[in-house]
Amino acid sequence: MILYPRLTEDTYTIGVTAPSSGVPEELHPLLQQAEEKMKRNGKTMVFGQTAWKQDKARSASALERAQEFNDMMRDDSVDLIIPPWGGELLIETLEHIHFDDLPSKWVLGYSDTSLLLLTTTLQTGIATAHGTNLVDLRGEESDLTTSRWIDVLTTEKGGAVTQYSSDYYQKEWDFENPTPHIFHLTESTEWKTVTGAPVQVEGRLLGGCIDVVRHLVGTPFDRVDNFQQEYIGSEPVLWYFENCQLSTTDLRRTLTQMKLAGWFNHISGILFGRSPANHPVGNYEVLDVYQELADELDVPIIYDIDCGHVPPQLTIVNGAYAKVSVQNGAGTFVQKFKP
Repeated sequence: MILYPRLTEDTYTIGVTAPSSGVPEELHPLLQQAEEKMKRNGKTMVFGQTAWKQDKARSASALERAQEFNDMMRDDSVDLIIPPWGGELLIETLEHIHFDDLPSKWVLGYSDTSLLLLTTTLQTGIATAHGTNLVDLRGEESDLTTSRWIDVLTTEKGGAVTQYSSDYYQKEWDFENPTPHIFHLTESTEWKTVTGAPVQVEGRLLGGCIDVVRHLVGTPFDRVDNFQQEYIGSEPVLWYFENCQLSTTDLRRTLTQMKLAGWFNHISGILFGRSPANHPVGNYEVLDVYQELADELDVPIIYDIDCGHVPPQLTIVNGAYAKVSVQNGAGTFVQKFKP
């Protein structure tokens, strides 16, 4: 049975800790702007020490990062946790996190944070939220896709929430010309399928940034089979992945390793987010990867969805039951908070 945290008050408290990268001093204004925005919206912010530090590709030692996360999860005055952003070395913290006694509390983020999210859900059955990070909430307003994180996290157990594909996405950052909602949404969004035909697929959501979640394979935290048996029974998994930096051959190797490790033994489909990477190797393109995977697994594959490092992105709940449909380039993403 999946446990769903829930925000119930408009004046909730957000805990900010950095289990991967913190914010170096020269970028502290980004955190301060996010804090000011949240305070204007009636939220209380509690910052851990790790949020303000960064050295040697991490905010602090693995033990310090894990301890601060453990403490913030157990702090009843903190209603949800949103790290500043992702990073590189969150995997170091996993052996120090007390998964056996974590309370049911929302953790929201993406990139390296997605490794913590997926591990938490696999280990505990507690739902976690893949979506915006904190610094991208510092604008005067949020775009219609990003802003739905609040609707998702306030959904009741047994309830459902529907999100839709964005109208436009950001091709590249333009830091010299900030917008009221942070992102520069200039390109028309189009969700696609390998077959080119309309697709509808449903299953229990699991996933994250493939660059980092792949490193769970073969570790004590690789509990995909156990998760299916203990928490969702006979229901299939609907995987979602987004690629931050991998070439097409590295992506293919990773997906093959996941397949050989049994991650795709009982699935209904795979969703791939838009990617700033997917760099071709020779004439081996990412569409070749998707087609080969679809043929091997005999499941539908949807790609270029609103997920990951090419904003904006949906808020996707690990453990929720989803129905995803794509037709004429537009997508509908329904999540039911089914136990």
